[in-house]
Formats: sequence, C-alpha cells, structure tokens
Amino acid sequence: MNIRKLYNAWGPTSLAVLLTASLSTPIYAQSSADAAEGSAPATEEALTSADQLAEQRELPRGHFRLPEEGDIIGEHYTVVVEDPEDTLIDIARRHNIGYEEIRMANPGVSMWVPGEGTEIVIPARYILPPAPREGVVVNLSELRLYYYPADNPGIVETYPVSVGREEFATPVGITRTTVKVKDPAWAPPASMRREAAARGEPAPSIVPAGPNNPLGRHAILLAMPSYLIHGTNRPEGVGMRVSRGCIRMFPEDIKSLYERMPTGTQVNLMDAPFKAGWAADGTLFVQSYPQLEENVGDFEPLLNAIERVSELAEDQAEIDYAQVKLAVENPDGRLIALYGPQAPAPAPTEEEPVELDGLFEEIELTTATQAEEEA
Repeated sequence: MNIRKLYNAWGPTSLAVLLTASLSTPIYAQSSADAAEGSAPATEEALTSADQLAEQRELPRGHFRLPEEGDIIGEHYTVVVEDPEDTLIDIARRHNIGYEEIRMANPGVSMWVPGEGTEIVIPARYILPPAPREGVVVNLSELRLYYYPADNPGIVETYPVSVGREEFATPVGITRTTVKVKDPAWAPPASMRREAAARGEPAPSIVPAGPNNPLGRHAILLAMPSYLIHGTNRPEGVGMRVSRGCIRMFPEDIKSLYERMPTGTQVNLMDAPFKAGWAADGTLFVQSYPQLEENVGDFEPLLNAIERVSELAEDQAEIDYAQVKLAVENPDGRLIALYGPQAPAPAPTEEEPVELDGLFEEIELTTATQAEEEA
C-alpha cells in the first residue's frame, strides 16, 4: 500500500479515520415504529390538519412524502412545554429541528428555560432546495440536509446539520460518499493541536472511539478529502455553524443514514439562502435564511431573490415584491405566501378625494366661468 498516495487522495482527517477505525457492513433501517418513537409532538395547534399530522407520524423520523405537484413538504405546528426541565434544545431534537431553526421560530423564548406551559413553534415546513432531487443535498445556509433515497423514490428525508464555521467554511461542490466507518477514531488536525498547545492544553494525536470522540459513533467519508458526514458527542450544537468544515448530525440521524445509504451516493453541497416554490394548491411561497458570513456583500441577495421568484411565476402570478424584500431582510426561515389560496388578501385601498387649492382651484373656477359665458 502506498501511504503517500492514500494521504494525498484522502487527506489527513479522512485517512486517520479510515486507518484507525473498524469498518462494518451496512445493515438496513430500523422499523418505522422504532424510528418514530418519541418523535410525535405532544400538543398541536390548528396550524395544519389532523389528517396530515397523523400521516406524518406514520413515517420514520425525518421522512416526508414527495409532493406529486410542487416543492413544499412538512407542516408547521406547535407543542406545549410539559416538562419544566426541558430546554428548547431538547424539544428541537425530539422534533428533528436544529438550534438556529428553533431559535428563529421562537423569538423571545429562553433556550434554556422555556417554561412549563409555553407554546413552542415547530418550523417543520420546508421548500425543497433548488437542486436535482437525487442523492444528498446539503443547503449550507439552511443548515439542513435532504436525502432522496434511490430505493424509495416517493420519499425525501431531511435532517438538521452543523456545517463549517466562517474560518473553516464547508466547500460548495458535488462529491460522493466513499467509506462508512463505525466507531471511528479521530486525528485532530495539526492546526488544532497547535492552538491547544498554545492554550496549555496539548491535544492527543489520536482520539479513540468513545464518548469523548467528536465524530460520534458513525462517519461517512466523502470523496472530497478531509470532509465527512458524521455524528457528534455534543448534539446540542447541531444546527449551528460550529464544525471545521464537516457535516455534523444528531447521533440518531447519522446512524439511520449510515445503515441505509449506499456507498457512492452523490452529495451536493450547495448554498441557497433564499428558496421559492409552489405548494400543491397553487400557492407560491418563499423562505429565507441568514447568509453565510463569508458571503455577505459578495452578491446582491434581493436581486437574486427577485430573479428566482420571477422565474417561477413566469408572468402567471401578480407578485408583491415588497413581500420578497421583507423575506430577504428578515431571514428567519418562515414561509411567506406571495400568491395563491394561502396568500393574504391585499388590503383594500380607498381613493381619497383630491382637494384643489391655490392655483389648481383657480384654474377650475376659470374653466367653469368660461363654460358659462359660452353657454
């Protein structure tokens, strides 16, 4: 084996994981009942129909039926805090929601002590990303992964993820999965070891599998050297920009993908902070997320949003572009209906009588006098 060639092909992080971990043969998914356990909301508000929620509960965690028409999956609903010990992060994880998603959907609610009896919005309605519906699509600004399983074409799965923080931004591009590793060891990069040493906390060259391993128990290597999709020993950070470029998932979510996703699956790492799409009933929705810090100022988000909406509307719908501007300027992941049955009716405008004064009043009087003389 030529170690130098492997090092160049895989990168130091991927190679360390590959060489120091035991490989396991993929097995198949858990039953729907097992996967759905603990994922059903406690109390729902009438933001969606009971039939839709009942159907969703029959599917495993993160699974949605692809719409026959349109681009919208899932539903918003609410739950009421029953356990005074629950944090907003606990509630988010039970409902397949990430840190930033739950925070933006519930402004003013404490992350750590939401309080018994508090109503919590679960923002589980999504516009599918503007990308081919195949393999894995990771929308970086949205902090969410979508998976279109080839062996289940009527289903899309979606899970919250963490991506690289600004100085270690996750790259954009198309790659594929390569090797799956169970109970991986982790080799901290040299830069991290230097930083730790400067703080007087020398880092080990290898962190073995176990509760202190930041890769968690499952890792899926990518053909892009040194980048992985993996679990974590700190699940409270899922849904934030906290990694050094890898894609982090809740332990239960990466375990499910690890067991079912074929090696060689395409992975599309993209960045679409603004999304637009049609619902099955003909409503046009938009959804906006905060731009990645490194992209702020690099392009004009409002122009891109208007262009995207115009492409979808194709002169078939009269769009209130003030609502598009509102979505771009307030990127909180909330769906805004621009047109169609679910869009708010435009406020009626009353024409106010025009009062003539000064010169205009004189002109009117002069015109009237001339008409009388001619008569």
